[in-house]
Amino acid sequence: MEHTTTTSVQEGRDVLAASGKQIDQWMANSIDWSHFPPHLTEAARYSVLGGGKRLRPALVIQCCNAVGGDTDAALASAAALEFVHCFSLVHDDLPALDNDELRRGQPTLHVHAGEAMAILAGDLMLAMAFGFLADAPCEPTVRTLLVGELARGTSDMVAGQVYDTLGGLPEGLTPIDQVRLVHLNKTGALIKAACRMGAMCGGADAESLDSVTRYGDAMGLMFQVVDDLLDITQSAQHVGKATGKDAANGKRTYPGVLGEAACRDEVARLRTEAVMAVSNLGDAADPLVGLANLMAIRTQ
Repeated sequence: MEHTTTTSVQEGRDVLAASGKQIDQWMANSIDWSHFPPHLTEAARYSVLGGGKRLRPALVIQCCNAVGGDTDAALASAAALEFVHCFSLVHDDLPALDNDELRRGQPTLHVHAGEAMAILAGDLMLAMAFGFLADAPCEPTVRTLLVGELARGTSDMVAGQVYDTLGGLPEGLTPIDQVRLVHLNKTGALIKAACRMGAMCGGADAESLDSVTRYGDAMGLMFQVVDDLLDITQSAQHVGKATGKDAANGKRTYPGVLGEAACRDEVARLRTEAVMAVSNLGDAADPLVGLANLMAIRTQ
């Protein structure tokens, strides 16, 4: 069945909203902040609970469900992914890196609470993420796999940020291969990790794990191509963060290398690749298909 209908896009919206509600409830009810200084708690909560699409935790939950697992088994891992993602945003926004003042439609953390607190709150969120995995309701062997997967995804994300901000790309790559390598790491690594961790929480066999891995790779690149398109077609007020800075700073982007029309073709190709990757999972993968369709047409 070819999942390209409006219904499937709406299902993606519903899945994202429902998964976001589940992870927000878990984070509100399962985290003990009492032993941290109040202003550190406020800073971390400002960043974690201050909105966002919650795509990465949604992918953890839905990949777990798609391979036959139960949502409750995935919530700690979903929270861990979101905490790492939020840590990365806080640090990326710092003056030493992207120097952004707007994130998710509100002042970035270093603007809100000061640069020192933003650095320390980011450090806290990263540490807490691995603490969630230490207490995850799964077998010790699975817990070890989850820790390794999140560590790999986080390390690759940091490498991608270095490529994007400080250079160091391998010699001899074409411009489009440079862009792909940056974003397979900077954006794609955590999205792929989310998919793989969800499948691990659900007890996936090797074939199913391979399916969600290929889905995650396609979703990670597609997300970034769309992000680059939004950067040149939408206002900062609309997307909730600064736009136009990458081109102004001389960074390579998908539209800058391919052009806008070819980028839209690439989004369509990657959406199809993501959908086909999980086709062997049957109807259980419908929420993942909906998320792929939604991310392909998102405007924020």
